[in-house]
Amino acid sequence: MQDAEYHNLATLEQTHWWHVGMATIAADWLRRLPHKPGGYILDAGCGTGGAMQWLAEFGRVCGLDRHPLAVQLAGRHNRRRLVQADVGAVPFAAGSFSILTAFDVLYHLAVGDDEAALRECARVLQPGGWLLVRVPAWDWLRGAHDAAVHTRHRYSRQELRRKLTAAGFQPVRITYANAALLVPAVAWRLWQRHQPAVSDVRQVARPVNWLLIWLLRLEQLWLQRYNLPVGLSVLALARKPV
Repeated sequence: MQDAEYHNLATLEQTHWWHVGMATIAADWLRRLPHKPGGYILDAGCGTGGAMQWLAEFGRVCGLDRHPLAVQLAGRHNRRRLVQADVGAVPFAAGSFSILTAFDVLYHLAVGDDEAALRECARVLQPGGWLLVRVPAWDWLRGAHDAAVHTRHRYSRQELRRKLTAAGFQPVRITYANAALLVPAVAWRLWQRHQPAVSDVRQVARPVNWLLIWLLRLEQLWLQRYNLPVGLSVLALARKPV
């Protein structure tokens, strides 16, 4: 991403409806894992460090990102360990982590081989360790936002399952997420098709922001029991075989 987008992310990720709502869903999934508290967690592609703050609930967190500005911005709010490195070449020994998260990382233009990156994730996880990964859904949904954030690819649920399996993981659960806004988002992205590159992550009016957060919290409750057949993201939980 461009430097301006990292600054934008650092400013908004603690309050913006999408970041808050998706973090609520991811945290709820991790709370339901049968893992031992206090393990080591790697947030691969940590960006400006927003997820690292709530991940601290589950263990000792390390953040990794290839962009020096992202690491710098993440360091302003995180005293936890930060490493500048590529998700395809993680500078840690095999079996270092009990949980690894990769939120909106594999899709990026800088990740030329997503399956190689997933194999690297598997390498640094302990046997029986957990991977929680989120990617944008459906390549036909490309828009100006994707150009702005350097999207290489958007995924289907079935494709992500195949790639996780090929990398040696046992997929436990894969679902679409952020379904409530799918219809307006499709219309927005189609209208954007020929617009200049611009990020969708921007400040919205407080009542609208609050409403959208609560829509995703309702979705969180749904996802406690059921998957979603459609959505703007794909969320997957997988385990490294023991």
